[in-house]
Amino acid sequence: MPNLVAIAYKTVKRGPMKEVLCANVTQRSGIEKDVLGRPGKRQITVLSKPQWLIACEEVKTDLPWTTRRANLLIDGITFSAKDVGKQLHIGELCLEITGETDPCDKMEMACPGLEAALTPDWRGGVTCRVLNDAMIHQGDSVILIG
Repeated sequence: MPNLVAIAYKTVKRGPMKEVLCANVTQRSGIEKDVLGRPGKRQITVLSKPQWLIACEEVKTDLPWTTRRANLLIDGITFSAKDVGKQLHIGELCLEITGETDPCDKMEMACPGLEAALTPDWRGGVTCRVLNDAMIHQGDSVILIG
């Protein structure tokens, strides 16, 4: 069954990712304390573990998932263009998938070849809008609806 593997956020731009076991997520601030969590189409970024592992395999390096700088890591679901507009339920939280998280040059600085490895097939993850306030926990079930 698909589940939430990990949660992370950053408190300052370009700052380190802080991993946590649970987080409060709101429509106003995305993941509470995240520097980029304001309202909009890109409140939260979600990375698929299987897609991340494919990218790591391409660069022949086992990288921590936080290298991608996404907020949530999920297992058991892969993303594609057909998922835009669908709802991603994580425990009691409901997110709307709004688009692809395009990899940027920060990925190339982290590991040569990583930007290119994340580019195909939505491997870089998805951007989401928060539809309701909820507390999420590592291990929560994940369901893609729509």
